[in-house]
Amino acid sequence: MYTRSPDYLYCRNGIYYFTRNVPSDLKSRFNKNRVVVSLHTRSISRAQKSATALSDRLDRYFESLRLERFHSQELGLSFSPLVTPAITQPDATISEALNIYIRLKGIGRGSVFVSTARRNISYLTECIGDLMLSEIKPTDAGKFRDHLIARGLSASSVKRVMASVKAIYNLGAKELGVTHPNPFTSVFIPDDGLASRRLPVPVDVIRSIQIECLKIDDENRWLVALITDTGMRLSEAVGLLVDDIRLDQEIPYVALRKHEWRTLKTASSERDIPLVGGSLAAARRITSQSGKFAFPRYCSELKCNANSASAALNKWPKHRLPEGCVIQSFRHSLRDRLRAVECPTDIIDAIGGWTTAGIGNQYGLGHKLETKLKWMKALEPSCKVQQPKLVNSET
Repeated sequence: MYTRSPDYLYCRNGIYYFTRNVPSDLKSRFNKNRVVVSLHTRSISRAQKSATALSDRLDRYFESLRLERFHSQELGLSFSPLVTPAITQPDATISEALNIYIRLKGIGRGSVFVSTARRNISYLTECIGDLMLSEIKPTDAGKFRDHLIARGLSASSVKRVMASVKAIYNLGAKELGVTHPNPFTSVFIPDDGLASRRLPVPVDVIRSIQIECLKIDDENRWLVALITDTGMRLSEAVGLLVDDIRLDQEIPYVALRKHEWRTLKTASSERDIPLVGGSLAAARRITSQSGKFAFPRYCSELKCNANSASAALNKWPKHRLPEGCVIQSFRHSLRDRLRAVECPTDIIDAIGGWTTAGIGNQYGLGHKLETKLKWMKALEPSCKVQQPKLVNSET
């Protein structure tokens, strides 16, 4: 959005620019009719001072060209056109774009967001250097892709890094008025065969793990068991309050809501999930403990550390799960198990918090808890877990 102000100024996206037409008697000397320069400021007072100084410089420059033409004609010399004066176009380095991105996008996002952005840009600068945005070419973007692959990153990881760098470039360029096309757009990233399909966990393995979790009976195992029959994302479960687990209702359920310490991935992620089987048994153990947070080892009012939980939990079941399966696989397994009992797709999506395609699905209040429970119970006896005799906890 543009707004005009006096003194050869206009404002675009909050940044002030100097603009002035080339005098008609001098237009033949230049390849453009207007001078436009970013002043790199959001302050109107600073912009006015800079614009005044630039205007004075241009006045002197234009006058010198007129004098040159006068003396040339007086001496009988030809007056040849000049190239465009060296007017600096808006630009910034990769590092400057990163700082803008963190300052504007990093508000309330936590240290992981900032460190990830810095790491991705460090990959870029170690490959091509801290270039100006306008100096980066599509060939540099391709070189960067090859650099990431050479580092051993999988195709999915390369895509995530590229998306981050593209976003940083876009915001930096937009804020500073850089009009150079984003070279990271549409970079081809080949499949590497490393990103294997997310495999589900077989039902018999799920039941075995649930029984073992309840035998060991500690915070980490409660977390694993809670996920097995709810299909929650790990970050969703880690950020729960004890009060989010509603066992005093006719239908026990988990109320997934946004919290200051943990956001949700999408709007459809906010949902109620009936508790059955191993997840219900784990929920009873969680709510029997005192405290505000369901998993205080990983969550507090300051932050929710799902990455630490993932690192810890994926070590324990590693030799208990089939090759290619991880904690996240329980979520995919629930979808497969619900498909197996012919649960409608929109109800599967409502239980798991997956986004359902189609405009019609955006209307209404969604499926009732009773409807979800009907299909969750259809999973039995696969989700039916007897409470075992407890033993001493282990890590």
